[in-house]
Amino acid sequence: MSTVEAGQSSRLDAVKWMAAILILAAGIAGFYYYAEQIFVAYRVLALLAAAVISLAIAYNTAAGKALWVYLQDSRAELRKVVWPTRAETMQTTLVVAVVVIVVGVILWLLDMGFGWAIRELLAL
Repeated sequence: MSTVEAGQSSRLDAVKWMAAILILAAGIAGFYYYAEQIFVAYRVLALLAAAVISLAIAYNTAAGKALWVYLQDSRAELRKVVWPTRAETMQTTLVVAVVVIVVGVILWLLDMGFGWAIRELLAL
């Protein structure tokens, strides 16, 4: 791809992004502007239509396609994750709760000790 084609493509992508943003903004504005005149289900449908059109336009840009590939790759990686069992989750949660309580008690005792030491120093 030559630099002239890349420049034209980036300008076209900028125009597409602007159109996508404007369509979505118009959908949101229309949703609130017609709050009293139009039944809410129709407004929601119109807003969803504006969002779908916006996404379709945004997808047709280089960044939109790159984002789509990234999301697909992320989904594939997420499927490879080995999730913990319920028992492992419960054990880990219990350990965290116990550690939080122990550290809280230690900090409370330190606070009480420092408070006592400061009261003794200031009572001189």
